[in-house]
This record gives sequence, C-alpha cells and structure tokens, in this order.
Amino acid sequence: MTSGWIARCLFVGALSFVTSGLSTCRNAAHDGTSVPAELELAFPHLTFTRPLDLQTPADGSRRLFVVEQAGRILVFPNDPATTSASVFLDIRDKVNDAGNEEGLLGLAFHPSYRSNGYFYVNYTASNPARTVIARYRVSAADPNVAEVASAMTILEFLQPFSNHNGGQVAFGPDGYLYIAAGDGGSAGDPFGNGQSLNTLLGKILRIDVNAPAAGMNYSIPPDNPFAGTSHRGEIWAYGLRNPWRFCFDVPSGRMWAADVGQDDIEEVDIIEKGKNYGWNIMEGNSCFKPSSNCDTSGLVRPVWQYTHALGVSVTGGYIYRGSRHPELTGAYVCADYGSGRIWSLRMDAQGQVSGVELADTNLPIASFGVDESAELYICSFDGKIYRFK
Repeated sequence: MTSGWIARCLFVGALSFVTSGLSTCRNAAHDGTSVPAELELAFPHLTFTRPLDLQTPADGSRRLFVVEQAGRILVFPNDPATTSASVFLDIRDKVNDAGNEEGLLGLAFHPSYRSNGYFYVNYTASNPARTVIARYRVSAADPNVAEVASAMTILEFLQPFSNHNGGQVAFGPDGYLYIAAGDGGSAGDPFGNGQSLNTLLGKILRIDVNAPAAGMNYSIPPDNPFAGTSHRGEIWAYGLRNPWRFCFDVPSGRMWAADVGQDDIEEVDIIEKGKNYGWNIMEGNSCFKPSSNCDTSGLVRPVWQYTHALGVSVTGGYIYRGSRHPELTGAYVCADYGSGRIWSLRMDAQGQVSGVELADTNLPIASFGVDESAELYICSFDGKIYRFK
C-alpha cells in the first residue's frame, strides 16, 4: 500500500480543504487552467477505521462491504441516508496489522456468491509472518453475517518483512482468482524476489479455487504461463514491487495495476500473461539495479508513471463504467496516497496512455471501489468514503 516512511511525508502542493462533508478540489485542464471540481461524502453518517477496500457481491441486494485494515468487514445499504453499518466479519484475532502495510488487505466475492455464499480475504498473520488467502461463507440465517467458523485457508506464503504485502484478491472474467503479492518488503528487494520465478512474492498470481487438486485447496490453471514447469505455477506475471490494487476492464479485456515505487517513480501497468514488469532491475522507466546501463531485454515498461514531485505512493483504481459521470466513461481513475491527487488515464488506439489530473485533494486515498451500478467510490484514511459530486 504505502511505503513505511509515508506517514512523515508532507502532502505535496495540496490545494484543497474539507469542510461540512465536502472536499473542494482543483481540476487541471489540458490548457493549464483550473475549473472547480468537488468530492462529496458518499455516506455522510458513516465513519470507518482505516477503510482500504470497498466491494459488492453483485447479488442484487445493492449492499456495500467496507474492509477495515484491523480485520473487520462492515456491510450497509448503498444509500447516502444510511446511518449505521453492521459487522459482517470480524477476524481481528487472526489478523496482524502491527505494521503500516499489514492487516486485512483485500476482499473478493465469488462470482456465484448468490448461490454458494463464498467470499475470499487476503490478510497478514503472525508466527510466522505470512500472507493468508482464506475462504469464508455467509450465514444461511442472516445475509449480513459471515460464519467465522467456516474459514478455510486456500494459500499461505511467508513474508520476510512487514511491508510490501500487495493485498488485493479479485476474480477475473475467466472465473479464476487473482492475487497481488508484493516483493516481501524492506527496500530495494534485497532477496531479488521480483525477478525470481521460484517465489510467489513480487507477482500477480492466478489460481483456480473451484477445482482443488494435488492435496491443495486450489489448483493451477493449465494455461498459466509457468504451469507444469519447475517454477511456481501460480505466477501469472512478475517483476512487481508492491502492486496496490488492480482491476479488470471487461469491455477492453485489459488488466490494470498500480505498482508502488521505491524512491522516485510510481507506475501503472497493463498486466499480461507471463510478462516481466522489471522490478528490481527497473523502477518505472529508469534503471534501478544497476542505476545505469541495466539490461532491459524482455522487460515491460509502464504505460504511465509519475515522479515523487507529484506523490509518493500510487493507489490503483478502476475503469469508470458508471452513468453519473459520462465524461469519465472508459477512463482509468487512480490516485496518490501521499499527495491526494486523483488522475484519469486514457489509452488511445495505438496503446499510448495520457493522464489528466482530476483533483488535488488533501485526502489519504487508500483505495477505490465500485458498486453494482459501476459507480466509483474513494476510500480515505480519514475514515470516510467519498465520490465525485
């Protein structure tokens, strides 16, 4: 999510303020002028503790589920007048959130949730320090309560340090579960995990949770790029530092991911099967190890990047497919946790991506989410959920 030192970073050039539930921002136009832009509280009566994910099961109920880093998931009706949220799942006794980047980090509802009631979480645990991917089931008696006792561990892998845990889990259009795993932490990827095909760290993983095999609670899809080799078959893509949030855009077939940088560059990538995204040989488009004349053969460059003059930790978002803001249709919306800037990115017919700054806020933006109508929400560590007004 964020670098460990982010808490002491100043918000770069913040031009906005929050008052009476409204964040006033600036929208930078291509000609250099600025026009008013605003965020509003999506649920003015609700406050959360470090909300870092917002999901919906797409079961027709229109409910929203917000993940709190300490280990709770809360559920509530998708209504601005909502005055309370109830606890759907509380696994704080299992979750280690001692570090700034540890905790309950991701939630994904099974595509057949309406019939099977399964959902999946990604969290960090202690003794030993590890990432846990687990499946839970909703209560048959109450759709707003999960059965804690239904927990089944799908996959675990050790974490050498407390930071760079990635954290997202999401089902792709193909029905497989994708998992974002950071490089294991510290700084500079000291163990070379990003480039190693024998570890799950520094990767996007892809597994089949519907067909367990080989004594595991999942199987490896046969078309995974390293399936059947001496390498880890779960790997879908590699060479990533800390992929904090990815999304699938079904109309275009693209998978977008935001990869948090080291000292200088934040990047956005289009993730493709078997590709190497460069870390720790490169940071963005620049050599990292070595710092010059690095071998870039076979490495995929980011489609968009920015330097730490504009922020310090990229927060991945979604391609907008809602109806409230038709001017954003087809744009990838992302942000920076440290500076609060929000951008929209568009890819042209030649595959070139350009970005426009939508807003320059003072919000610590941890994540985005979409509802059943594909409308976009912003999760902020001030405890509030925002949307574009």
